[in-house]
Amino acid sequence: MLGKLQHHWPVQSRRDFFTRAGSGLAGMALASLVAGDARAAKDALGARKPHHPAKAKSVIWLFMEGGPSHIDLFDPKPKLNELAGQPMPASFGKPITAMGTAGNTLMGSPRTWKQYGKSGAWVSNWYPHIANHVDDLCIVRSCWANGLNHVGSVCQMNTGDILAGRPSMGAWVTYGLGAANRNLPAFVILTDDREVVGGPKNWSSGFLPATFQGTQFRQGDAPILHLKSPKGTSTERQRSKLDYLKELNERWSRDKAEDTELEARIQSYELAYKMQAEAPEAVDLSRESEKTKEMYGLNDPDLSAFGTNCLLARRMVERGVRFVELYCGSGSGWDAHSNIEGNHGKWCRVSDKPVAGLLTDLKQRGLLDDTLVVWGGEFGRTPFNEKGNGRDHNPWGFTMWMAGGGAKGGRYVGSTDEIGLRYQERPCHVHDIHASILHLLGLDHIKLTYMHNGRAERPTIVGGGLINEIWS
Repeated sequence: MLGKLQHHWPVQSRRDFFTRAGSGLAGMALASLVAGDARAAKDALGARKPHHPAKAKSVIWLFMEGGPSHIDLFDPKPKLNELAGQPMPASFGKPITAMGTAGNTLMGSPRTWKQYGKSGAWVSNWYPHIANHVDDLCIVRSCWANGLNHVGSVCQMNTGDILAGRPSMGAWVTYGLGAANRNLPAFVILTDDREVVGGPKNWSSGFLPATFQGTQFRQGDAPILHLKSPKGTSTERQRSKLDYLKELNERWSRDKAEDTELEARIQSYELAYKMQAEAPEAVDLSRESEKTKEMYGLNDPDLSAFGTNCLLARRMVERGVRFVELYCGSGSGWDAHSNIEGNHGKWCRVSDKPVAGLLTDLKQRGLLDDTLVVWGGEFGRTPFNEKGNGRDHNPWGFTMWMAGGGAKGGRYVGSTDEIGLRYQERPCHVHDIHASILHLLGLDHIKLTYMHNGRAERPTIVGGGLINEIWS
């Protein structure tokens, strides 16, 4: 008997034993991770508790795509006007040659400036309506980023990295908190002009399950594509088709738990079915009063596209949508390499009244207290000229502001140097901005993790610190 056992049970070396055992443990770990991915995808829409008490329930991100000029809007620089026409003084650092700007002279700002509100915050004459809300704004004037071009910089402001592939902020928020309304998307994208530079990667779920990606609403009478049922299709018939399709998909996916896109597709079918009842009402602006429409600028053809998106954003957060991102000048509209007067004159007018209307409306309805409004672009613009009357990209020091959702209004955070080229006091990197937004939503950017390729990934990669001055 012993001989037979020895014949059927090959002798293994100690090394072989541990190699095989290790492989088995690795397989168990992989199976656990894959199962975790599948559970995360299936539980995506379930509301989850935050890490700590939240100040904000939702975010409206007003993305001025192309790079608004901070030194022409919220960060006046008398010294720049004094030095206009001169080369950049050596005291402000070496000329920035990486972008071909060496030799260009300093260009002052022709804007007129006033102090507003009890806080006395400075705003230029390009934003007269938003200026009336400065006591609700926490203006961060020392932001900085890593990217020099639009594709990488828009990507970083959305995902934390200049390279595509990471989850967007809206995806992280949805992953961390789930949905507050099961009949509408938790993460919505609104554009106004052209396609966003870089496209859907800016609201992608990256390595998170695909369920967490953003849903783009379109301009026009049908913001949500393919929502209406075909003519002659009853609710019962459609439900039957969905149930059968779900059964087929689940049967196919039993041995493919790592394929989160299939689970996301099942979830999207279910969400679309539920949205047929609630979404048409959510995007139906005919229910709004004429006074409200006028407040957002819908009666002005130049303002109506972005004004409509601002009003839709209010209606979305009112119905429990977690994260709404609005692009103003989508397709690098604010990119003023030449004729900044014409470029910014247009986009400031387009955004001023709708943004002010949004702040007013949220406040009147008691929604501003738990809705965090964020304004900014992917970077600012340089104090020296480009092409004579334009400004180049400036990721070394620019302005963003936040209102509501726990952000303390009527204050500044940080500063840039005397000509507005680089941050000077309290630098705030994109990762710091992301960490702070998550904090106001009750999420700890270090604890908010997802296992990917054996590494616990988080929204701020390996950086990020809280900008406590925003709320303290």
